[in-house]
Amino acid sequence: MANNNLSFLPTSKEEMDHLGWEEADIIIFTGDAYVDHPAFGAAIIGRYLESKGYRVAIVPQPNWRDDLRDFRKLGRPRLFFGVTAGNMDSMVNHYTATKRLRSDDAYSPGGKAGFRPDYPSIVYTRAIRQCFPDVPVILGGIEASLRRLTHYDYWQNNIKPSILVESGADLLVYGMGEQAVESIADKLKMNVPLKSIRDIPQTVFLSDTVPPDIPEILMLPSYEDCCSDRKKFAKAFTLLEQESNRMFPRPMAEKSGNKYVVVNPPFHLETEKEIDRYYDLPYVRQPHPRYHKRGMIPAFEMIRHSVTLHRGCFGGCSFCTISAHQGKFISSRSEASVLRELSLISNMPGFRGTITDLGGPSANMYRMSGFDKTICVTCKRPSCIFPSICKNLNTSHLPLIKLYDKALAVKGVKKVFIGSGVRYDLFVQRPESVSKRDHLNEYCHKLISRHVSGRLKVAPEHTSEKVLKVMRKPSFRLFYALKEKFDTMNRQIGKKQQLIPYFISSHPACTLDDMKQLAGETRKLGFRLEQVQDLTPTPMTLASVMYYTGLDPYTMKPLYVARTRKEKEAQRDCFFWYKPLHAEGSRNRRK
Repeated sequence: MANNNLSFLPTSKEEMDHLGWEEADIIIFTGDAYVDHPAFGAAIIGRYLESKGYRVAIVPQPNWRDDLRDFRKLGRPRLFFGVTAGNMDSMVNHYTATKRLRSDDAYSPGGKAGFRPDYPSIVYTRAIRQCFPDVPVILGGIEASLRRLTHYDYWQNNIKPSILVESGADLLVYGMGEQAVESIADKLKMNVPLKSIRDIPQTVFLSDTVPPDIPEILMLPSYEDCCSDRKKFAKAFTLLEQESNRMFPRPMAEKSGNKYVVVNPPFHLETEKEIDRYYDLPYVRQPHPRYHKRGMIPAFEMIRHSVTLHRGCFGGCSFCTISAHQGKFISSRSEASVLRELSLISNMPGFRGTITDLGGPSANMYRMSGFDKTICVTCKRPSCIFPSICKNLNTSHLPLIKLYDKALAVKGVKKVFIGSGVRYDLFVQRPESVSKRDHLNEYCHKLISRHVSGRLKVAPEHTSEKVLKVMRKPSFRLFYALKEKFDTMNRQIGKKQQLIPYFISSHPACTLDDMKQLAGETRKLGFRLEQVQDLTPTPMTLASVMYYTGLDPYTMKPLYVARTRKEKEAQRDCFFWYKPLHAEGSRNRRK
């Protein structure tokens, strides 16, 4: 609800003066426009710190090209500067998979590009250092999180050190960072010297030596070794991924130059009460008024009437960053918290009764976890559902079914749609005993009959069994089974809804012949593909390691990788066999 009694966090000296502040405790610089909504990272961190009694100001999209006045305008914070590139990795935000500069930015007013630099985490930190060399700088957000250790950078096509080394920041918070940022603020408030803040979970710091007081530390290959030997870089990833996917990971460290990058294990999995408090904070739920004359912010328009149910994803897809950032284990909100947010949305100006999404990283993982947690403690699988669904995984969809029903009962809510990706392998072609126990057929029926906006988007990603195995995705046979269910149910309920599949080209192991097979398979099914993308190898993903090394890091066996623009465009053209322009382009490239 846009409540006029609520105020935004201050973004200018005038707004701070209006609040009677002489200084802020914490100033957050973000590459996104400031939208005071729980779908935006800077807003969540700012509101959470505010709820703990801290004075928090936000500087959205500061100008880094001039005399750095935006970095000085709010003065010196009492405790620290926070820096985040925003909700997206800046390089994914700026460039297409073929490294062409994008002309738009969904997180900027008017959707206009050009309001953030490449690698804002580095650029902003260096600007702050120039203006306030003695004030602590804490990095956070997805860009920093995915670059917390040595990583492959697709856009510069080289191995880069931890962004903590490259930026010159003091600490890095990875993952969903509310608890870590609060702990840092509390220690600085108590005048604990910054250099002695080394024990906070979910943080990364630099050390002159391997800290002797950290037990069982896992040593990774050094940055220099990763640069000189692709197999060592591949090995570093397997160690990192397997350890990160444990319920209780060990601390990790790698040598980088004359320093050691040390990664503390994350906080415990958030309880229902803990995650509720982040979403129950007093958000205005609107963009800051400074943007009123600059056009709408597309990312906000997309999520303004949607609700997040949980954090985390146990899918473990090779190309996805979610588990690397949010973790493999699911942390779910309570029904009460979700229903409170739905009630707020129903009272927002302009709401016409439709919730556009009730989901999360994967829409149907709400409240899922292991039956026997002691088994989860010893597990290091990157995915709970690939190559097969773990027998210890509780895949009951009953909590979702009940929540959907209660959501539709909220006053003012007429329709509830699921816009997030649905993992159909969780409910299609499961054993009959499991389907009955976990209400899978009931969920499928309710989803298709009541919660599809006309188009159900799912992500088979490919048709080739060989490529799907490398992607860590289920067999395409399951998509056939889903389509049969979808079409049958639509005939029964008298609807003409569409099934919209997502596919990826140029993934490691995918050849042009595999893409031709995909084109033929989807054509036979009657699809003219729309939701497609060429792979962008993003840091800290298995796909990026395979792309750079040409190896499967777990077997060290070679993989085919489409790297040149010609190869990538030839694969992408297979999606669009029905467009004469693409067909002509394909013929020209074959000549």
